[in-house]
Amino acid sequence: MAHMFRFLFSPLKIGRVAVPNRICFSAHLTNFAQDGLPSERQVHYYAARAKGGTGLIITEEQSVHPTDHAYEKIIEAFMPEVVAGYKKITRAVHEYETKIFAQLNHNGQQCDGTLSRLPVWAPSPVADVLFRETPKEMESEDIQEVIQHFCRAALHVREGGFDGIELQFGHSSLARQFLSPLTNFRKDEYGGSLENRMRFSLELLEAVRKTVGDDYTLGIRLCADEMIPGGLTLEDTKEIAKRFESSGFIDFVDLTLATFYNLYLVGGTMHTPLGYAVPLSAGIKEVVRLPVFATGRINDPLFAEKVLASGRADMIGMVRAQICDPNLARKAKEGRLEEIRYCIADNQCCYGRVGLNKTVGCIQNPAVGREDNEGEDKLIPTKCKKRVLVVGGGPAGMWAQKIGIMRGHDVTLYEKGEQLGGQVLIAMKGAGREEFGVIIRNELNQLKKLNAPIVYKKIVTPDFILEQEPDAVVVATGSIPKPCPVKGADGLRVFNVWQVLKGEADLGEKILFIDYDGHHQATSTAEYLADQAKSVHVITSSLFVGAELGPTQDLYLTRQRLMQKGVIFTTDFAVMEIRDTEVHGFNVYSNEWKVFEGYDTVVVAMGNQVEDSLYQALKGRVRELYRIGDCVAPRKVDMAIYEGYMAGKKL
Repeated sequence: MAHMFRFLFSPLKIGRVAVPNRICFSAHLTNFAQDGLPSERQVHYYAARAKGGTGLIITEEQSVHPTDHAYEKIIEAFMPEVVAGYKKITRAVHEYETKIFAQLNHNGQQCDGTLSRLPVWAPSPVADVLFRETPKEMESEDIQEVIQHFCRAALHVREGGFDGIELQFGHSSLARQFLSPLTNFRKDEYGGSLENRMRFSLELLEAVRKTVGDDYTLGIRLCADEMIPGGLTLEDTKEIAKRFESSGFIDFVDLTLATFYNLYLVGGTMHTPLGYAVPLSAGIKEVVRLPVFATGRINDPLFAEKVLASGRADMIGMVRAQICDPNLARKAKEGRLEEIRYCIADNQCCYGRVGLNKTVGCIQNPAVGREDNEGEDKLIPTKCKKRVLVVGGGPAGMWAQKIGIMRGHDVTLYEKGEQLGGQVLIAMKGAGREEFGVIIRNELNQLKKLNAPIVYKKIVTPDFILEQEPDAVVVATGSIPKPCPVKGADGLRVFNVWQVLKGEADLGEKILFIDYDGHHQATSTAEYLADQAKSVHVITSSLFVGAELGPTQDLYLTRQRLMQKGVIFTTDFAVMEIRDTEVHGFNVYSNEWKVFEGYDTVVVAMGNQVEDSLYQALKGRVRELYRIGDCVAPRKVDMAIYEGYMAGKKL
């Protein structure tokens, strides 16, 4: 496929290191560390992406000082005990052609003193917008202590077999806080002018360079634009990058953007354009000769090739794309593009999990973090071939069929509709949620490759299954909208989200939307209505509309779009009764009663209830019976996929 990927699979020299291709598995939080040390999970996690063909891996940030404890499960690179774990990681990665750098960082004001039980250190006593802890303004001896700790950590990294080091100067770093007038108010030689604000970073780079030597690759991850008034702009960063390059201390510039003021720009969701940060790498490329890395919603090798071909970057960070499909690089190189499981940037299991102190995951890849013994390449062929019927063609049923066939079973999938997808087909109709449908496209491609037998427009009854006499049955019949228990919610002018998105509701122009969901089911439907020029008023008993969207980084932009489209919010309101289109209730804090009236229709986002009638009818009547996905309990798509995967393994 050389004609298709002239640039993506060409080697790149970074300092003294020759990287075999231009795909990078960039630094990102995993929460896999144990007691401040590298873990076996990290060994297998990184090795799986190396085996999958990525050219370069950069580890998640590693702490260089006791005051740097931004989250609980972080590697403390300043401890000599880390070296043994480093060697396990680097040996595992080096079994393939992949190179691996370690990212070292001090988070500065973006730390948590409740974890370290130490004061947070920063350039100035300015509390971070997220952590809200007033830091200690670093004294000159503190600055030198941190620099020495960086050097100590760098020695451990080199001893541990890493090919290079990336120093974090990006969105979450002490170095950025020194560089930025947004966070540096010092009056000494480390504050004020750009020259002074760069002093800490240059002293740090000089010290680390002397420590590791000129023959070792060293670079930075630089915040290209803080994207907030008073912060660093791209023009500022261009000048900073030029000065770093001219120092002679660095071999590459990896880029990030934004700060914790606008964290939604760090890990853009499907509402963010693909490659949204590429203009920033293009800007830095204009002023430096060193290799420049671009990242940010680049999930397609063809798009990555275009970025490289246009000269806007030299290396492409594909993080969530390779969490989702560890074999993306190898599949692309072999021309198997339809076999790639493309990331949709839903963020529920990557950002959404690590932000809540859970281990990283992926809605489409149930093996994340369990690569030592889980995954489609670790499936054990069955010793006893079974004839299996799967009922329900949503994500759970599709995965159950795929894994069952891959293990050697004869698995037929029955779907009552005309196409596979289940509730995904409804969810993707919500405003800006079209990309959610890629989940189904990904799995359809896999099923086609397997020549999986699928029967459409078939309503499966217990009698039909008993007549077939299968060895096993997997029920994946999903869930249906839950009736709202409020008096009057069954009225003729009260509709649920499914009815709206499927075009089954005669809505009128003025709509009162009751949100019991707090997630995309509510907000994307409300936005869908607003996009049709409807007048939409959302009421919820929660503190704010979209209360569940914070961890996925979707909250800010969702609320912004809704408000810009004229959607009205009323929070803290408990609905007690619906009379035609009048909604009666009270404020949950003041207990003041109120009536909302004058609407054409009422829409309720209530959530779902199981549709398990087939499962209940089959219990005790078939040899082997499984129930998976929403017909067990209505949840998110990640659990449907996980349970489909596990059912296929158990068959």
